[in-house]
Amino acid sequence: MNNLCNVTTGKVRFSFVHLFKPYAYQQGQEEKYSVTVLIPKTDVDTKARIDAAIEAAKQKGTAEKWNGICPPIIPTPVYDGDGVRPSDGMEFGPECKGHWVFTASSKADYPPEIVDAVGNPIINQSEVYSGMYGRVNVTFFPYMFGGKKGIGCGLGPVQKLEDGEVLGGSMPKASAAFGTGAPQHVAGGTQRINPITGLPM
Repeated sequence: MNNLCNVTTGKVRFSFVHLFKPYAYQQGQEEKYSVTVLIPKTDVDTKARIDAAIEAAKQKGTAEKWNGICPPIIPTPVYDGDGVRPSDGMEFGPECKGHWVFTASSKADYPPEIVDAVGNPIINQSEVYSGMYGRVNVTFFPYMFGGKKGIGCGLGPVQKLEDGEVLGGSMPKASAAFGTGAPQHVAGGTQRINPITGLPM
């Protein structure tokens, strides 16, 4: 049954990458390794396998956790990046448009294995960041916590396939934050730096 709940994605983009150091989004929360996965909607194969894995996790929950009853509406971790965030009703970020979005995590004592395109371990942490492309192995599982039932997503090994444009969340460069340093001159005028990303605008 566990194998039915396990999926290795096609090529995806990673956001909110916390793969080398466990992280808690809110104070007091348990720190976990986590990554948000953006699956292009054109990748119908990966989405179909994820849907099947979630169904298998629901069956597992019904048999093992939920006293033989599957609730008619069960929260699942996969969201439509063209819609709104379930937590606050705000739109997902622009990088999520045209993608399915989910976050996978693992407990602090289960660090994920991170490898490059040929399967060698990635040691240099700067090579792993929000915006890169790769594949990830995840396991969907049923939970019952504080009276809430749902499907969660466990984080397995991560493979980096190629670099991508860095997504926000990285620290701005000092020159962008304080307006120091000479402006970067490019053909046709002065290039401005986005203060949020530290990247050229």
